[in-house]
Order: sequence, then C-alpha cells, then structure tokens
Amino acid sequence: MKNRLLGVIDATTYHEELEELMAHRSLAAVPFAGRYRLIDFVLSNMVNSNIESVAIFPKFQYRSLMDHLGSGKNWDLNRKRDGLFFFPSPIIDGAKKRIGSFNHFAANLDYFHRSKQEYALISNCYTVFNMDFRPVLERHILTGCDITEVHQGARSLEMYLVKTSLLIELIKSRDVTGYSCMNDVVSDISHSYKICGYEYEGYAEMIDSIDSYFSASMNLLDPQVWKNLFLKTQPIYTKVKDEPPTRYLKGVSVHHSMIANGCQIEGTVDNSIISRGVKIGKGSVVKNCVIMQKSQIGENCILDSVILDKDVKIEPGTILAGTSETPYVIRKGTVQGALMNS
Repeated sequence: MKNRLLGVIDATTYHEELEELMAHRSLAAVPFAGRYRLIDFVLSNMVNSNIESVAIFPKFQYRSLMDHLGSGKNWDLNRKRDGLFFFPSPIIDGAKKRIGSFNHFAANLDYFHRSKQEYALISNCYTVFNMDFRPVLERHILTGCDITEVHQGARSLEMYLVKTSLLIELIKSRDVTGYSCMNDVVSDISHSYKICGYEYEGYAEMIDSIDSYFSASMNLLDPQVWKNLFLKTQPIYTKVKDEPPTRYLKGVSVHHSMIANGCQIEGTVDNSIISRGVKIGKGSVVKNCVIMQKSQIGENCILDSVILDKDVKIEPGTILAGTSETPYVIRKGTVQGALMNS
C-alpha cells in the first residue's frame, strides 16, 4: 500500500463565522491547541498513512500558512521526489464551502497527470482528528468503489478517496456534467458511480465557527479527549520552534490548563489554553480562555471566556468577559485597555 495515495488538501474554505480569526490568515493556519495549526492534523494523518506527496490548494491570506509549513521538513515532506506542493487558486470568485473545487484543480491539472499514485485522497483543512487512511484505501479497493466518502455517524467529514484517473476525468468533464466538486458527485442520485461510505469512529471536530473552535479547544482539557487525539503511535507534527521552558514566578496558581513553552506566568490561570511566548502579569486572572502566541496580559486583569489572537496586548486593569456559548474575541495585534471598557 505504500505510496499508492496522493494527498490533496483543500485550504480555500472561508467560514464567515470565523471572520475574527481569519482576518490575517487562512482557515488552515488558524492556531489550535497551543502550538499547532488546524492543517497540522490532516497533514500529519496523511504522512502517518505513508502518503509522500501532498498538494495544498490555498486561496485566502495564505502567507501565514506557507510560513508555517515551509518546505515540509517537519512532516518529512522535503523530498527530491514527491513531497509538499502549493497551488494557490487563480480564481477570484466568491468563497465556496464545498471541498475540492474542480475549477481550482483544473488550473493545476499537470500535477495530477504527473503523479504516479494510483489513488487520491481529497480532504478539508479544518477537521481536528487523528486517523490512519490506509484502512480506507484497503476497503475502497476490496469493495470496488469508485468514490469512498468518510463519515462519522450521519455527518460527512468531507474527505473523499478516488482513483486519480477518475479524478482527472471528473475535472475535465466538469462543464459537461455540471459537477463543481466531489460533493456534487456523491450527492447526485442519477450518477453511475459506486459510492461507498467509511465510518470513522475516533475523535473528530470540524472547526467552522467561533463556537466550535472554542468548544473544541476547551474539550482538549479533558484528558480522555487529549488521549484520543494525540496518539503516541500517530503523532501530530507541527513547526518546531526552539524556545525555553515556561517560567512560573512565585505565588502563581495554575489549574487544569495547557501552557506551551516560552511563557512567563505571574498570575492565575484556570481551565485555559496558553500558547507559546505569552506573558501574564502579576495579579491577573485568566479563566476559560484561549490565549494565542506572544500575547501580553498586564497586571491585575480579569479575563473569562476570552479568545485572544496572536500579539494582542491587554493593558493593566482590563476586565473582559464572554460566555462559553459566546466567547469574547480580540483580533490579532489589537491593544485592549481598561479605559476602553469604561
């Protein structure tokens, strides 16, 4: 089965419900779990499934994504043959939420023609999960399916396995058939293809709104969820950064939280996820929060149910509060002060 699968990640999706976190980056590059990006999960799953050629199709604000992935070295995809490929979309139309635009693929059809892999796995970039795709391929071949769609219960995980030759055929015939993406094919009751479903039974969260992002982040603080997502036998890879351990000053209180490297904690942290390089000032209380990289929280602040994007500065004495259903979101690079709340 080795090297029979081609990985295709659709990173063109834009969810309006995530606008606060997508103002400066694509959905694939949204930070998650303190040190990861959303794309790390599907990309790591592909690598762990012996996929050695992965094509990423981005569209919006993809500079951050390309900076994160680089040459693919951290995923062992910096290769002379195959490896990691970027194909930014040349299409300037509105955003579509369907995965696998045939128009986008058509602009890079040579890639599919040159690929030696017999099968292609097309996936979204925003599902947080840990899955081995090799059993999907085995089932696909055994049952003689034309297209296999991965499900979890009644929900489609928007991942499709198909022969590369059939994918090329679907791309070329899109103007005749009217199919614009893989979902159009599998949902058309009049087609002649054999469509199969593969049931995924592990942990999976599709991040398509602020609510789902916040809920999935808080779920990581459940040890059982963490255990089901971060498997020793199938690690989730990310960009490596050399940072010192987090520094905890005298008198701090940290409970039921995840704190990445390079932080300086002087206050209280409870039930929160703190990313790399964050500073929390003396006397401040951070509760039920997601704090992204290099954000700075001044002294005597109170934050409850808040999402701080990267490089946010919270001035001393500031009080911010949301709810578990509607967290308070501060955009990247924003300065939030106590006077603004009065």
